[in-house]
Amino acid sequence: MSGLGDLVAPYLDLVTAPFSLPGSRLLVLRDGEGVTVRRAEYERSLDDCIEVQKIRILDGSGEAVPVSAVFPDRIEFDGVSLTFAGTDGVSIGATSAGSWVADFVYPGATESTRLPVDTTRSVLIAEGERPRPVSEHAHHLASVAAVWNSWFDRCPRVRHDLQPMAAFCWWVLGINTVTLVGHQDARAVVPSKIGYVGLWQWDAYFIAAGLRHGDPELAREQLDIAFRFPTATGQLPDVVHDGGVLASSDDLPQSDRDKLLRDGSSIARPDAVIPLTKPPLAAWALRRVLEFVDDAEWAAAAWETVARSQEWWFAHSDLDGDGMPEYGHPYSSGLDDSPIFDHALPIPSPDLAAYLIVQDDLLAERASATGDSAGAVRYRERAARTLALLEASWDQKGGYYRAGSPPHLLEEYAVVSLLPLLTGRLTPERVEQIVAALEDPALFATPYSVPTVARSDARFSADTMWRGPVWINVNAMLVEGLQKSGHPERARELAERTVQMVIHGRGPHEYYNPFTGEKALRATTAFGWSAALFIDLAVGLSA
Repeated sequence: MSGLGDLVAPYLDLVTAPFSLPGSRLLVLRDGEGVTVRRAEYERSLDDCIEVQKIRILDGSGEAVPVSAVFPDRIEFDGVSLTFAGTDGVSIGATSAGSWVADFVYPGATESTRLPVDTTRSVLIAEGERPRPVSEHAHHLASVAAVWNSWFDRCPRVRHDLQPMAAFCWWVLGINTVTLVGHQDARAVVPSKIGYVGLWQWDAYFIAAGLRHGDPELAREQLDIAFRFPTATGQLPDVVHDGGVLASSDDLPQSDRDKLLRDGSSIARPDAVIPLTKPPLAAWALRRVLEFVDDAEWAAAAWETVARSQEWWFAHSDLDGDGMPEYGHPYSSGLDDSPIFDHALPIPSPDLAAYLIVQDDLLAERASATGDSAGAVRYRERAARTLALLEASWDQKGGYYRAGSPPHLLEEYAVVSLLPLLTGRLTPERVEQIVAALEDPALFATPYSVPTVARSDARFSADTMWRGPVWINVNAMLVEGLQKSGHPERARELAERTVQMVIHGRGPHEYYNPFTGEKALRATTAFGWSAALFIDLAVGLSA
């Protein structure tokens, strides 16, 4: 195995970090004195996708042999190892002299299945089949080691103290790679095989930002998938999953639409179809990938898709016609449970305004570079109009941008109020007030920052999704916003604090408690965009 594989091994606990393989849907997790094999599927719990309920390795006296070590390419049981046999099978064999028994329990079975294991006899478990004896374990070990060596060869080399976590994050991106069924062998790096098996548009952008440093082609594939299914009006879907896409409320359960009605949404009538997408960061991601991919034809097609998606926001998501698009559904914000969505929908929000300004600015740069001077003027003028509308949401007394439309602005003080920094267009006075909020312990300066809701807000909750925990993607955008807004030293400090939190928390989790820096209670582990953005930040800090 690669030396980076040894750096990763201490993190592989088979609980927060499952044993898996790039391209495989199988996960091996710890289960008492043995392990269990589950299959990762879109919108299905791992408890509903059990391939093998339990595997135990028994010694000559019938006692279970515990897991002794886990590496990217194998699980060891003191003389026996488990590895992958291709992407849809698991191989078990002895690695030293002695005789053992592999004991298998299947869902619904009344008795276990036992097969002997020694240096000449191994056991193969293929998807949908019962275990059978084979003699190819050494071959499977070598094949899996080769897969991981090839993957780790692409891992970016970063500052010495950041390299172990960078290697672990690169491993996370590797195990989260799957082939989406029904999509022409599309390789998607999913948010997590534990609960999020599909390509979410926003996740794809952040994941591509990290992947580009080691595997630019795989980064480009993430954008290809996200851009592959625009609607006739240019809207990009929220999710691309096995055999389809999620682009409207038609694919959501009735309970979700009922909630919108209870919240008073004017577009949540029973006969209404609510578009589902993600925030407009397509140009932001595309520009980053194009730093590493030189393909003019692909770039031109991608920019056209981005431009059409930007027009969709202004033509089809400005639901009150005032020039400022709104979020028609919490899912389209990426911040599903933010307290700003405790109110009637649709809702204009400062973060959405910021993303639209950034995207129009990048489209203007692209138009200028290709000789489209009229297009460049149009994008810049629209960005200026959006900025003016954003400024109308500024609360002078509170010192922050508020969600909602004047005069009905919302009181919630959430991280959406800080993200206009990303535009690089705010006045020095506005920038200083946002920086002051970031440094105020009563607001956003928690021991591990930046929380997604101000501590002073009554809705703050340290462990509840989007209502207080720290998210790596938000921090990464604030790092960029501070850089663009004239605070490079503060940007570097936040980047440093962010990577140190991931190291302290022992992995790229979905979100973190802002007081402990540990994984929040219900957060998913081995999370794709946290892994990718750790790498992106680490590369920047290592320059």
